[in-house]
Amino acid sequence: MSGHNKWSTIKQKKGKNDAARAKIFTKIGRELIVAVKEGGSADPSVNSKLRDCIAKAKANNVPNDNIERIIKKAAGEGDSTNYEAVTYEGYGASGVAVIVEALTDNRNRTAGDVRHYFDKFGGNMGTPGCVSFMFEQKGVIVIDREDLEADEDTVMEHALEAGASDFEADEDIFTIYTEPSDMGAIRDDLAEKGYSFVTAEVAMVPNTYTKVEDPAVQEKLQKMLDMFEDNDDIQNVWHNWETEE
Repeated sequence: MSGHNKWSTIKQKKGKNDAARAKIFTKIGRELIVAVKEGGSADPSVNSKLRDCIAKAKANNVPNDNIERIIKKAAGEGDSTNYEAVTYEGYGASGVAVIVEALTDNRNRTAGDVRHYFDKFGGNMGTPGCVSFMFEQKGVIVIDREDLEADEDTVMEHALEAGASDFEADEDIFTIYTEPSDMGAIRDDLAEKGYSFVTAEVAMVPNTYTKVEDPAVQEKLQKMLDMFEDNDDIQNVWHNWETEE
């Protein structure tokens, strides 16, 4: 995955501007609400999904006041919005496989938006399962080399001791892979050792990648992905487009 995974540039994308940060805050806010309601508790010590969401929020620099306010609202009677988790699958231009994960309070609206983005940029929305077999669900923890004093061997040793299943080192980042159910515990173990994270999440990681040489097709793909990312209903977009970063 070196050089062409979605995490190699995620830090820069997240820090682009205030509008981009506001979008991220909105999306994570929905995840926090769902975690409280589905987990049945506003206490992260007993609600592991909420604990993971809080860690993700902090990694994305969501202020603690915002996190606490959202959790209190979700736990009380003040928030009657019910978000439904929906996953869409399809193909972008040149057959790039795409998985779109959404949290929506209006399934028809979101499905229409997703279909429109696929169609507008030369792709098509498929049926459930049409591309997910090309991906594997894994815990993915990314650490920025700039944030570390430890060398590569030390980071790898700590990751494997914590229970990681794989470790990769790129020029700018370390990527640690885990079993999905182990991600939170391994993240917490590394955090106790002083590590901070660009991201720590359960992700859909491609088994194979699609290379696109045509600049016009590359532009279509990027515009489609940007449209997905700009939609408040859409939480995550996973794809197997091999981009050279």
